[in-house]
Amino acid sequence: MARRAREHHGPDGLVVVDKPAGWTSHDVVAKSRGLLGTRKVGHAGTLDPDATGVLLLGVGRATKLLRFLSPLGKSYVGEVVLGTETSTLDAAGEVTATHDMDGVVLADVVAAAQRFVGDIEQVPPMVSAVKVDGRRLHELARQGIEVERAPRPVTVHRFDVTPGPPGEPGVYTVAVTCSSGTYVRTLAADLGHALGGGAHLRNLRRTAVGPFTLADAVALEAVSPDRVRPMVEAVRHLAAATVDPEVAAAVAVGKVLEAATLGVEGEGPWAVLGPEGELLAVYEPFRGTTVKPSLVIPPALPAPGGGPDDPTP
Repeated sequence: MARRAREHHGPDGLVVVDKPAGWTSHDVVAKSRGLLGTRKVGHAGTLDPDATGVLLLGVGRATKLLRFLSPLGKSYVGEVVLGTETSTLDAAGEVTATHDMDGVVLADVVAAAQRFVGDIEQVPPMVSAVKVDGRRLHELARQGIEVERAPRPVTVHRFDVTPGPPGEPGVYTVAVTCSSGTYVRTLAADLGHALGGGAHLRNLRRTAVGPFTLADAVALEAVSPDRVRPMVEAVRHLAAATVDPEVAAAVAVGKVLEAATLGVEGEGPWAVLGPEGELLAVYEPFRGTTVKPSLVIPPALPAPGGGPDDPTP
């Protein structure tokens, strides 16, 4: 029990970090554990080391909510460099091929990009975290091994192209909104091929994950317990139902309930809130007109040395 108390003691909630370049998502988690004083930190949605922008961290009991954040759609901005292909499809890799694409103009790039809008299939890059036969592709890539990868369905909602930095012909700024699991570097490479040559991606920045944007984010060095958002923030994209104390007691022990008892309808899932607006659980459809808990939030434990009357975090 003492071990469990140590593991659960500390802040609970969500931190939206503006990940700096040169840090892996795991690096950010490790650094945040020290800044927040707890081992219970995880992230939703890996960002490449060279990429910057929105990275969602679940802290304490909110780590169990990360599964509801990982599938959220993403938005990015970046730059596509025509004429050069790399081993990693981005600026971090070695040049593998060059192409004369001086004849390509902005209108060509805009038109080609629209061919990738909608439901498409992508082959994951070898430097991704996708697993093949139980091994992550980036681990195989580091050993010089390349394997066949099955295409995966993804959805690109927006792929806008505008002129790139002044004085850099062949470089175009792109803005992408897409489903989870979409690789923008693959979009860049495929765009180059569609234009009759090749390309790679640079300066990728994630601007949003679902409803969480750069306006919500804090710099990594600014992460602290007082920057942890309440757990209910982690499910603000879900439809919510506020229940009275009697129903809250049933929810706390994970009872299957009638949808009407929660006051919910539709396909769910639903965030269930207590009388004070605290997050109690996430419920999902079950059989017929009933709903069941997908996750029940355990009560917070008192600080070490505290008694039963001490306030919980």
